[in-house]
Amino acid sequence: MWFDHSVRVVSPILKRAVYPCLANSGYLRRHADRGGLCVVTYHGILPHGYRVADGQQDGSLISAQSFRQQLRLLKRNYRVVSPEQMHEWLVGAKEMPDRAVLITCDDGLKNTLTDMAPILREEHLSCLFFVLGLSASEEVATLWYEDLYRVLLAAPAGSYESEALRFSFTLQDRVQRRSVWTSLVKKLSRCDATHRERHIEAIPGLFGLPDRWRTESANAEVERRRFSLLNVNELRQLASLGMSIGSHTLTHPVMSQQSSESAWREISESRRLLQQAIGEPVWALAYPFGDPASVGAREIQMAAQAGFECGFINTGGGFGASLPRYALPRVHVASAMTLTEFEAHVSGFYRELRSRIRGITA
Repeated sequence: MWFDHSVRVVSPILKRAVYPCLANSGYLRRHADRGGLCVVTYHGILPHGYRVADGQQDGSLISAQSFRQQLRLLKRNYRVVSPEQMHEWLVGAKEMPDRAVLITCDDGLKNTLTDMAPILREEHLSCLFFVLGLSASEEVATLWYEDLYRVLLAAPAGSYESEALRFSFTLQDRVQRRSVWTSLVKKLSRCDATHRERHIEAIPGLFGLPDRWRTESANAEVERRRFSLLNVNELRQLASLGMSIGSHTLTHPVMSQQSSESAWREISESRRLLQQAIGEPVWALAYPFGDPASVGAREIQMAAQAGFECGFINTGGGFGASLPRYALPRVHVASAMTLTEFEAHVSGFYRELRSRIRGITA
């Protein structure tokens, strides 16, 4: 608790004063010279015309302008490597250049093709896109946990009980709704994909919402670009633009909550389906959610057994971090990041500072 309070107090000072000074002086670039590799990860671009409905849900997607600024900073101060160069380094064929940065993106939302890939192409860069096995289908799908969150936001305030999930809860403000969402995501991750989908379909009825509770807005195409996953044709288009494809499992559950049988299917079957869809080897896996509570030794072992050559988590990234082959750390880019804050994460300064603050407040 003391650590979280300290971070909240210090964070505005870092953003407004410390990071800009360190970036302008060149300190952050020099800090990156301690070596290693930095991997940054995005979750997509907010489509033009999309109105942010919830800061937390939409906070992982950034504006096109911010994305372009960040790419240009990386090109100016670091060496952006392609996924192919990353793979050559993994297999020992080539060494990684100094200040090497790999760009990745999780989930495989439609906007990765319509809004993100064009900017990457204009900047002459490539990205390793981690997509779901669902994208190997012609059907249009969405992320189940995003659908769940949108239902919880739309539900009337009150107390509810789900006999099927053996779960009772109260919905009031957004903070409370997000807490309920977190609990339900863990519970639903314990189900296989078929049973999870049935629960998701039944939840609107629990709140008295109609089957079609989500009305189609005037910006329907923008909404689809924000929430829909790539289908197989769009996935192939993305690959044809020179982008690399990795796996993000079949359906994006919290892997640590799954049975061993379900977890193995999520990991191994996603690789098979994606390889079949694009006709290319799928050598990298990004674990869903990617935090220590979601990924453990079992998932790391399964990634190796399934034939992946590396695995990525979503924490601990930046230069100077250790680089375990099946738990490669990444810098998770959020919409609230300033440009100098972004570089503080990339350089490894943020991770080191956070570690020191944690040590002081422990």
